[in-house]
Amino acid sequence: MFEGTVRLFLAWLGALMFMAPVSLAVAQNVDGVSDLKLPGISSYATPKGETSLALSGGGAITLSAQLTDKGSDITRGIVWRVFKPEAVNGKLPMVASSHGGTAVFQLEPGSYLVHASYGRAGATKRITVGKDAKRESLVLDAGGLKLDAVLSGGVRIPSKKLRFSIYEGTAEANGDRALIIPDVEPNSVVRLNAGIYHVVSTYGAVNAVIRSDIRVEAGKLTEATVEHHAAEITMKLVRETGGEAIADTSWSLLNESGDPIKETVGAFASMVLAEGDYTIIAKNRDRIYQKDFTVVAGQNQEIEVLATEAAAMDPEEGAD
Repeated sequence: MFEGTVRLFLAWLGALMFMAPVSLAVAQNVDGVSDLKLPGISSYATPKGETSLALSGGGAITLSAQLTDKGSDITRGIVWRVFKPEAVNGKLPMVASSHGGTAVFQLEPGSYLVHASYGRAGATKRITVGKDAKRESLVLDAGGLKLDAVLSGGVRIPSKKLRFSIYEGTAEANGDRALIIPDVEPNSVVRLNAGIYHVVSTYGAVNAVIRSDIRVEAGKLTEATVEHHAAEITMKLVRETGGEAIADTSWSLLNESGDPIKETVGAFASMVLAEGDYTIIAKNRDRIYQKDFTVVAGQNQEIEVLATEAAAMDPEEGAD
């Protein structure tokens, strides 16, 4: 019932175009390193002892990252974290970190795990540091995703009433999907590892929801616009047509199957609803009034429920 239309626009994107705030990343396999859930920064431990493992007299290691294997170095927005590969009390000791683009670390000779995060994209690689300077690069295999939504006919939706949630593309055995990023604002660029993602667009806070599977390609910006079939509805209880709204009214909204989907209290009941048939029940001073109405996509409307004896329901009936 609530299916929508997705329009995708792909454009080549350089590293400087992904300007969304740096945040948690999803680690990827690089050179056979197992996926590490390094984001969250709750699974690492600071090294013990007085001497840091990042030594000025150690081997210099230069780290750079690219979106694709043929891409140029990313110059900003990278968060570098260097770990010792042996866990301490179940956590990896982090020995060094840096923010920006290409980074240089002085580390004592040995084996390390390097994690680079770029927005929600990330990669992990095992490196070996010797006494001589060397350079390592990580390919993030990442792209950008920019989301928006419109109403039928291309009518813009107020951004404050529109949000997106990004989930993993593959569902678990029970049908659930892991949430990657909640509450994404429209037209913001989110950096993600290449792959398919399940995107949920929510207009308002009731039932105007569109679900889409969207592919993010490495080195590209994917722009996806979904179409909501919904409208903004305002309901009020009046004693006569065109009259003032009656205060202290309790509202209960039912869908066409008779299931309650929204309850609120006040002189007005305003909400965004997906297109379809509904029943609104208003209660004021132990009197119950009911009205059926239809929501047409893109047509905002004000619905008046008349508080007359003819429209009043039996309280016992309304309680059912």
